[in-house]
Amino acid sequence: MSEAALALSLDVSAVPERPGGVGYYTIELARALCQRDDVALTMVSRHGDEARWHALAEGRAQVVGAVPTSRPGRLAFEQLRFPRLLESLGVDVHHAPHYTMPERSRVPCVVTIHDCTFFDHPEWHVKSKAFLFRRAIRHASLRASALICVSETTARELRVACPVRAPIVVAPHGVDHRRFTPVESVPGADRATLGALGLPVDRPMVAFVGTLEPRKGVAPLVTAFDWVADSNPDVVLVLAGQVGWGLEEVERTLAQARHPDRIIRTGYLPDTAVPALLRTAAVVACPALAEGFGLPALEAMACGALLITTEGTAMAEMSPGAAYLVPPGNVEALGEALHVALGGGSNASDAPFRRARGIELAAVHTWEASAARHVEAYHLARTSSLYGA
Repeated sequence: MSEAALALSLDVSAVPERPGGVGYYTIELARALCQRDDVALTMVSRHGDEARWHALAEGRAQVVGAVPTSRPGRLAFEQLRFPRLLESLGVDVHHAPHYTMPERSRVPCVVTIHDCTFFDHPEWHVKSKAFLFRRAIRHASLRASALICVSETTARELRVACPVRAPIVVAPHGVDHRRFTPVESVPGADRATLGALGLPVDRPMVAFVGTLEPRKGVAPLVTAFDWVADSNPDVVLVLAGQVGWGLEEVERTLAQARHPDRIIRTGYLPDTAVPALLRTAAVVACPALAEGFGLPALEAMACGALLITTEGTAMAEMSPGAAYLVPPGNVEALGEALHVALGGGSNASDAPFRRARGIELAAVHTWEASAARHVEAYHLARTSSLYGA
């Protein structure tokens, strides 16, 4: 470890056993930071969860298991006990990767803002969560030593949502190019992996990967698929991901579907199955109404998938020239894009170019590059604190 290494603490206490997007971001960021000689990392985890982080660090970071396991306990700990813990650790900067921060901390804090839908679309979230994170984002925007936004889209929306005094560093996510590649490790491995899960690998698949919740656009996708399925008798829709909240609309749409036997819900997929599905699918649909970043879209491009996603979102920001873009929630446009991506229409011939463009765009997104931008934010926070900015 370099003598000039920045002493950093990273709060990993909110990462569940089966992580979603923010949890996966925290894991991959921690892994990348552990490999840097200019950072002396301490990860603060929940009680009993230390082994997971020790395994990730491989001896290159400290792990402190101090946080209660329950969500209310964790939130209370952050405000009441985290400030004293940070002082005892002697760190230069603390990174809170999930909106909230220890508000009375004397240690400079960097906070990650993933999206701003808590302000403009609170109906997409549990009421208590929307209230909590609106307050947390407002506080961090004024009191954090630096903010990290995961896309230019999120940074722009944050400035509209609330007053921002803290400096913003945009640090896009990376992609694990060891897993998400256009070529399978061994010929036939993908078909074997998906076949073992009961997926119909001999039929064209429209794949959705993500948490099933209101803002992900699953209900419009089901309706659009129903329309496309009429003229594509072999195609199936695969909904891959864990159940979130607010599934009523999705369940109603599924109950009304004309081709329910061709819609497959896999639940949470094993890590090995996600890239296999993205490579094998005829098209990957990421029709979220809004996203702070949209990691599944990036992973799909890295796998050489044909991608459909939504205009005006961070996913459109990362996929210029690669993805078919549709207005958020527009079932007719989404159906037409599926039709073209499945080989219909005059624009179907540009699919090879779009796949190649997606691979090219994804190649520049690495977790090492993301970590480097984070380190810039950490030094900015430390310098701002030293000079009282």
